[in-house]
Amino acid sequence: MAQRSTSRLIPFYHRVLDVLEAAEVPGLVGGAFALGHYAGIRRDTKDLDVFVMPRDVEKALAAARAAGFSAAVGAPHWLAKIRDGEDLVDLLYGSGNGLAGVDAGWFKYALEGRLDDRNVRLVAPEEMIWSKSYVMERHRYDGADVAHLIHARGTSMDWRRLLERFGPHWPVLMSHVSLFHYIYPGSRKVIPAWFTTELCSRFAIERSQPWTDGRICRGTLLSNFEYRHDLESNGYRDARLKPDGPLSPSELAEWKRHLDVEKS
Repeated sequence: MAQRSTSRLIPFYHRVLDVLEAAEVPGLVGGAFALGHYAGIRRDTKDLDVFVMPRDVEKALAAARAAGFSAAVGAPHWLAKIRDGEDLVDLLYGSGNGLAGVDAGWFKYALEGRLDDRNVRLVAPEEMIWSKSYVMERHRYDGADVAHLIHARGTSMDWRRLLERFGPHWPVLMSHVSLFHYIYPGSRKVIPAWFTTELCSRFAIERSQPWTDGRICRGTLLSNFEYRHDLESNGYRDARLKPDGPLSPSELAEWKRHLDVEKS
């Protein structure tokens, strides 16, 4: 199937945004459009990513259905979809691994931008980096997007807030910072020196501490597919599941089902 032109989809995106606005559902534009605004990288994209609060999802879907669109939850813990034929808007209120949930902070720190000739609010670079940093699939890796966001916005970002977003998963952020130093050796100063020092200090302390539980795999927080062998054949626990992670068994089962359907 030929790639649908993003410009052809703009009127559909505007109609969906109109529906959400009329329903008093605040939304933030993310994905390729926000990346284009921040880093100047323009892509044709098959959908629009709109981030909403979890409490607003059902209201948004009901308003979309009333406007004549097809609307349904895709994965209950983070994703819903609004469709008009093959045209698609993703409503996101979290992340697949359950870590990057949309909360009031997303809206507090959102920035102004444009979607064609329309004023919109954009997901802030910090939240974009937070959510994109965990996408490390064989068929999709968002590390380049993270590097481009740091390169374009590093001098104006709130690095302390970004570090707080990652919480105990700061090593994931450290991996992207290390790669940024490698990718753009002449632009290392966009990352504050204190930040790199803090990450290295944390790493040294953690490296020196004994780890007594060797049967957990955190790779599933980065890839839905590449670490299934560790769970199914090597006896590792899935770090996405409670009490180690944020997801219940039913949420994880539904997410796997959704992924397998999309992959087939």
